[in-house]
Amino acid sequence: MRIVNYLSNLAIPITILLILVCGLIEKNKVFDTFLEGAKEGIENVLKIFPTLIGLFVAIGVLRYSGVLDFIIKLIYPIIGFLGIPKEIMPLAILRPISRKCFYCNWK
Repeated sequence: MRIVNYLSNLAIPITILLILVCGLIEKNKVFDTFLEGAKEGIENVLKIFPTLIGLFVAIGVLRYSGVLDFIIKLIYPIIGFLGIPKEIMPLAILRPISRKCFYCNWK
């Protein structure tokens, strides 16, 4: 267990070192490449931010209004028969909706 702990503590420094060494070997400007990637990352966050806020609000409204619990109570006879725990049903119901909404603005 100590070895795993030691290796996990070294994982990030070794990764950074490997990136720097590979950049030096390939003669890339590592920091400039990092800045370009960070800029692209921020652009992606700004593209999906409104969708994420909308999803969080919609999921919160469904949860706190009781609609989600009502839907689960309606389908409980079927999921109970199939042996599916009702605690995972909010995730099973909201996951397809969130994936569709999340990717609709990701281009």
